[in-house]
Amino acid sequence: MASISCSSHHLAGLFGPNTTDPTAAAAYICSAFTSVSNSYKDTQRAVDTTYLLFSAYLVFAMQLGFAMLCAGSVRAKNTMNIMLTNVLDAAAGGIFYYLFGFAFAFGSPSNGFIGRHFFGLKDIPDDGNFDYSNFLYQWAFAIAAAGITSGSIAERTHFVAYLIYSSFLTGFVYPVVSHWFWSSDGWASAFKISDRLFGTGVIDFAGSGVVHMVGGIAGLWGAFIEGPRIGRFDHSGRAVALRGHSASLVVLGTFLLWFGWYGFNPGSFNKILYTYGQPGQFYGQWSAVGRTAVTTTLAGCMAALTTLFGKRILSGHWNAIDVCNGLLGGFAAITAGCSVVEPWAAIVCGFVASLVLIGCNKLAEKLRFDDPLEAAQLHGGCGAWGVIFTALFAKEEYVAEIYGSGVHHGLFMGGGAKLLAAHVVQILTIVGWVSITMGPLFFILHKLNLLRISQEDEMAGMDLTRHGGFAYVYHDDDSQKHGVQLQKIEPAATIPSS
Repeated sequence: MASISCSSHHLAGLFGPNTTDPTAAAAYICSAFTSVSNSYKDTQRAVDTTYLLFSAYLVFAMQLGFAMLCAGSVRAKNTMNIMLTNVLDAAAGGIFYYLFGFAFAFGSPSNGFIGRHFFGLKDIPDDGNFDYSNFLYQWAFAIAAAGITSGSIAERTHFVAYLIYSSFLTGFVYPVVSHWFWSSDGWASAFKISDRLFGTGVIDFAGSGVVHMVGGIAGLWGAFIEGPRIGRFDHSGRAVALRGHSASLVVLGTFLLWFGWYGFNPGSFNKILYTYGQPGQFYGQWSAVGRTAVTTTLAGCMAALTTLFGKRILSGHWNAIDVCNGLLGGFAAITAGCSVVEPWAAIVCGFVASLVLIGCNKLAEKLRFDDPLEAAQLHGGCGAWGVIFTALFAKEEYVAEIYGSGVHHGLFMGGGAKLLAAHVVQILTIVGWVSITMGPLFFILHKLNLLRISQEDEMAGMDLTRHGGFAYVYHDDDSQKHGVQLQKIEPAATIPSS
């Protein structure tokens, strides 16, 4: 919204000769215009802040989606454990992101590696760049990265290990990466004023690399160092399905994540009341927000359909769990370029993301890598594809609207290879940074016997051995007193015919 300016000196000259005191009249009128202009500015900030807060609430609601998805993907004997870890990802992440994370990510002025201000939200709000709503939104992103990792190491991890890695990831590892690519001081940020990486910087709008790859690579190291769950592979190395106990919870969690992604991607604009070009036109940031929601939707839908038919060809089944994972893979991939690509390109993104996920899962089986939620493959693999996709399909017009001049557009859209080179560097640096931070952390926890639980506890289930009981009650205590007991009925064993 454009501000209104008024000069009493110029306005006074427009009054006729019959005006008693033109200078005073002009000053009065200009003061009224100034008051109206300030009201416009306040309204603009209020609208933008409300939009960002609403987006933050949507992203935070994704934690419920993560919780349901994780619960349905594990066996019933570990349900309470995985639910509790999702709660503590948010709780521990909130404290550590408040103390350190937000400062490391956005504490400007700073160097290109890490932020140096705003510890404990000191000096927030500042001179118009950051407010409390910015912290809330970015915290919701940080705990999303931690939630990704928790899925990779589910069903076999000490509870204290969750607390340690989650605090470290949200308080240090993730914030440093977000500083590199999202802060105006970051060494590879497209928002940097000058000296951008390869003259362009990295376009990772909502975090295919910053969020999804960070969480996925961290989960990759955790699952690799722990090793597979008992029974996941037989003695010959063939994969044995350890199916989650509730497809209903998986589908519910997927829809909740889908809903939250409309805050994750469109909300990353941070503001909505901004016009592209002259005021009064129909086209502005609100249009870009709508386009981003559309590209997000199309990528997820295409990935879901591709996975549906792809897995049908490979396995002979219409599998709801695979479709849900494919849908989420499409969302993870489009997250980087959702704001700068055309809707048709989003369909390409979703199609390839599904193939990437299927391929990563096949590779994981061959390498005897066990990730109960396919989180490393989904978020790491599809996130990396999303980073490359953006460097290929980013449209010049959209890039200029969001990032300004000087940032290159996609290779396939006539923008040259500099953006692609910057994005390859992003992938390599994220893999390297997360590996040298989270890898040693998981290894130290492993050596201290703080990472993986005992075989006995794993076989019995952590709900019983670590949390005092199962998440589900199969009998009614009150009914027992009256001689009636409700029991869980196990399926009868199949007797082979002679």
